[in-house]
This record gives sequence, C-alpha cells and structure tokens, in this order.
Amino acid sequence: MDSHDSRTAERIAKTRARVEEVRDRSRRTLLWQVWERMLEIEFVDRSVALAGKAFVSFFPLVVVVAAFMPPGIRSSIFTTLTHRLGISGSALDTARQAFASASDVRRATGILGLVFTFFFAGSFTTAIQRVYLRAWRRAPGGKVGEYSRGPTWLAAVLVYFAVLGGVRGLLGDGPSLAAFIAFSLASSAAFWWFTAWFLLLGQVRWRVLIPSGLITGVALAGYALAANVWMPHVVTSNENQFGFFGVALALVTWFSGAAICVLVGACAGPVLAEDTGRIGSLIRGASKSLLVEGAPASLEAPTRELRLRDAFVSSDEEGDA
Repeated sequence: MDSHDSRTAERIAKTRARVEEVRDRSRRTLLWQVWERMLEIEFVDRSVALAGKAFVSFFPLVVVVAAFMPPGIRSSIFTTLTHRLGISGSALDTARQAFASASDVRRATGILGLVFTFFFAGSFTTAIQRVYLRAWRRAPGGKVGEYSRGPTWLAAVLVYFAVLGGVRGLLGDGPSLAAFIAFSLASSAAFWWFTAWFLLLGQVRWRVLIPSGLITGVALAGYALAANVWMPHVVTSNENQFGFFGVALALVTWFSGAAICVLVGACAGPVLAEDTGRIGSLIRGASKSLLVEGAPASLEAPTRELRLRDAFVSSDEEGDA
C-alpha cells in the first residue's frame, strides 16, 4: 500500500513538473506575452467601453457630420460604413434614410450642434487613446495642444471613410473587386499606423509602430469581410424579435468585435517591438530605442502576476474600491 502511494505521489510530482515546464515555455512565447499585455490593459473592460462609446457617440457623429457634406462625399461615407458593418435588407434601408434626410439633420443640428457633437464624440477618441497609451506603457499627456488630437483624429476617420467609399464606387463590385480589397487592406493598415503614432503623441518611432498598424488594419478588414456573412442574419433576427432596439443590439455586437481587433493590434505592437530576438531587431532597426529622442521614459511593467479576472476589472474601479 505504501509502495502504491509513493508511486502515485511520484507520478503526480512528475505531472506537475511537466505542466510547470510547459507553462514556463509558453510564457516565453510572443503569443503569451501579447495575452499578458491584454490582461494588463483590462481588455474586456476596455472593449465594452469602446463599443458603448462608439455606438452612442461615434456612430451618431458620422451621421450628423455626413449631413453637412456634399452629396457625393455623403454617399461615399454611407457606402463605407454600411459595408464595414455588414448592414443589408431593411436595416440598410433605415440607414439610407438617415443619410438621405440630410436637410432634416442639418436643421435639427445646426453649426453649434455640430461642434458640440464633435467634442461629445471626443470621449470615444479618448477611450482609444487610453488603450494605446496603456498598451505602450506611456504616461497620459496633459498639454493643451494634445486635447485637439481627438477632433483631428475624428476628422481623419471621416476623410478615410469618404476616400474608401469613393474608391469602391469607382471600382465597383465586378472584376475590380480584388483591386479594391488590396487597396482597402493597405489603406486600413496605413490609417491605423497613423492612429497609433498620432494618439501616442508622436513619442513612439514610426518604424516600430508598423506591426501595430498592420495587425489592426488586417484584423479589422477581415472582421468587416466576415461581418458581411453573419451580420445580416443577426440584424434581421434581432429586428424581428426586438424591433429597432434589436438593430441597436446588433450594432453594439459589431462594435465589440471591432474593439477587440483594435486592442489586439495595440497590444501586439509593443510586445513585438520589445522582443529581444530577431523579430524585435527587425522592427527596431539600427536603433534599440522604441521612443523618439527626448520622449519621456515609459512606465514600469506591473510587478504582480496577472490573472484572467484582471481583464474584467478596471484599475479605476479597483482604486475606488
């Protein structure tokens, strides 16, 4: 009996040792480090916040601002937005009416209302900027000039939507569709490359931000392509069950998935750039520094072990508790 117990204990010890060895190996992989960086920025809490702010501030902003644009630009923005969201059927008709009734929107909003809409939507930009700053362990800015980055970035988004919609209108859905997909991937990666640099206050070198832009751009482009498959069914099903409120739920679902794509790209960027192997050397180039000359030093990494619960709890809430 004692011999059996000792063999059992020996087997348990060997199993634990193997599990610990596999765990140590996995922790040294880049994929695990990206996962830990996502836990560090509380990715579930951040994605929910981003999705909610996108729905209540960014989405209405696009509709309102488009109403003040010339018909051609408004149509381009509408084309990009609906294709990205995968909206079709009756939901597409509803969205088309919102963009078609531009005169009603302009009368209801006015120039002053347009200005306030831009600043209200700034909460969405602030949430995205917070994601990038935390992912790269950068201290939040506080200079007066930095507060203008939110409205400027929102304006850049609208220009990006208009250009993308215009190119799609020129190329159409025929044989030129492959050319549009290539253009969409390239422009998406370039836009998110610019976004990372701009929202990080220009303190991180352009070169080391390339992976973040590529990953985010490709992930969002692929997500938008997949949305054209599943989103129409979700919208139709929710609309039949809950009416217009169901369409709103479907949009929040889409925004939640898009937020995860942004978070993955934001977290993968610094992890790849900080890599001590070949990948990191290739990304950094001749310089070992991730930051531009004169930029403040990055914040320290967390000292405690991160767990899954950290993804769901905001550090602000923990501080209040």
